[in-house]
Order: sequence, then structure tokens, then C-alpha cells
Amino acid sequence: MKTFSYTIKDEVGIHARPAGQLAKLAKEFSSTVTIEKDGKSVNATKLMMLMGLGVKCGDTINVSIEGEDEETACTSIQKFLEENL
Repeated sequence: MKTFSYTIKDEVGIHARPAGQLAKLAKEFSSTVTIEKDGKSVNATKLMMLMGLGVKCGDTINVSIEGEDEETACTSIQKFLEENL
């Protein structure tokens, strides 16, 4: 399992467009991608659950990736977060 933390820099937080792009990206991998904030965890492929976390600018999320392609998924998800959020 690969894990990392990321602090959101986008002034609007995780809103519809990046949440949709993140969910789409997570679906490309066979690994399970989980986003956790304040003790609440959701599968990153579930758009509405992801938006339901209410992640705002300055919030830190924890990302867990587990599965056969976790290395590739971790690199891609980290890159996406840094470039978009």
C-alpha cells in the first residue's frame, strides 16, 4: 500500500471539475484509491462521495492506494493533485 498526504492549494478546494477529473483518473487503475479527510474515507472513483468530503483550501487529505499498479497510480495521483489542486 502507498500513502501520502497533500494540502489543497486551490482556493475553491475540491470542486466539481477537479473532482470529476480525479475520479476519472482513479478509474484508470486497478488499484483502489482512497481519499481521507478528518477521519472520513471515500473511494476516489465515487464523484459525489468525493465532493461530499467538503475539502477546502488549506485542508490536508490523506491518499491511500492499494493494488497491483499502486506505484503508477500513486505517481499519477500525486502529479494530478500538484497540477490541479
